[in-house]
Amino acid sequence: MKTLPFVFIVAGMINIISCNQNPNVAGTQVVQNPATADSSQSPPPAASSMAVIEFEKTLHDFGNITQGEQAEYSFKFRNSGGSDLLITGAQASCGCTVPEYPKTPIKPGEQGLIKVKFNSDYRLDAFEKSVVVIANTQPTETTIRIKGFIKPNPNSIPVTNPF
Repeated sequence: MKTLPFVFIVAGMINIISCNQNPNVAGTQVVQNPATADSSQSPPPAASSMAVIEFEKTLHDFGNITQGEQAEYSFKFRNSGGSDLLITGAQASCGCTVPEYPKTPIKPGEQGLIKVKFNSDYRLDAFEKSVVVIANTQPTETTIRIKGFIKPNPNSIPVTNPF
């Protein structure tokens, strides 16, 4: 019974010694990213050397569309920056909206298109959907939007509740 306190004391000492490491030293696995919050490692690239995505417009209004119609619009953009533009993703706000974006680099001064398809099945009335474009720009996310009004299809058979 007398050795039990001694074991706890030794275990506590080992724990204190093993945890006494410098918290400001990162492991070698850390990848240095100039766009991180810690800018003490390396300065961020100059704004003129970064890729810049400029859309002709960020909102498209389809106006009135008929229920069941597959509407699509291509957002035109230009890389007005100093380096290649790499779009790494485009995420829609819901499953009824599907974006398609270029997978190859867009050189400075070149243009590209992001096609957004909207499925109006099973929907009525006003809608507004967004697509977040993720690229090597600052900021990394740019939002484009579509909106419109879905009117009922006069040729469709209305679904009634059998209960």
